[in-house]
Amino acid sequence: MDIYDYQKLLKRVQEDERLKRLEDTERFTIPKVDVIYEGRTTILRNFEKILSTLNRDADHLLKFFLRELGTAGEKDGSRAIFQGRIPAHQIQNKLEEYVETFVLCQECGRPDTQLIKKDRLLLLRCDACGAVRSVTTRKKKVLARVGEESLEEGKVYEVTITDIGRKGDGIARYGKYTIYVPNTVKGAKVKVKIEKISGNLAFARCVEQ
Repeated sequence: MDIYDYQKLLKRVQEDERLKRLEDTERFTIPKVDVIYEGRTTILRNFEKILSTLNRDADHLLKFFLRELGTAGEKDGSRAIFQGRIPAHQIQNKLEEYVETFVLCQECGRPDTQLIKKDRLLLLRCDACGAVRSVTTRKKKVLARVGEESLEEGKVYEVTITDIGRKGDGIARYGKYTIYVPNTVKGAKVKVKIEKISGNLAFARCVEQ
């Protein structure tokens, strides 16, 4: 008599694969800004740590902040100093815009990317999946997000499976989110419950129609 139950082993392997995918995406989260105020200046104390997490050049991120926040400033050691008292949530929002535009791959959602200049074009190349795209201007991205809804864990949404991932899970798009749904086929319109959200990636399961 076989001491191993094939179905149990198969289920365990599938669960391990799903856990691995979750661990792969959970390793990256957008840092929280650490802000203090001194007189009429705003100090971003973890600027260097943010750069290390995003793997981006200090000048590039600093210029983005100064332009988007409409202020002057400079890098001071591991910190960034901005003129004026800028709310922390405003800096956080700009950081999230930066990550969406200049860090995350739109194909696989991973942060393993590099910025490359080709002639006058700025490209984002993903080392994880090999995708290459031109960096979309902020104005176009803001327009694309008008009316866009956010996903929430535990809620049910109706989505259309537009593709199948390498490991067989269905892939759906919802605004800026890429949703992975097991046991679905391309072209199916399904109701799914969001189980896990990590950045702009989400994992869901089908619920009864």
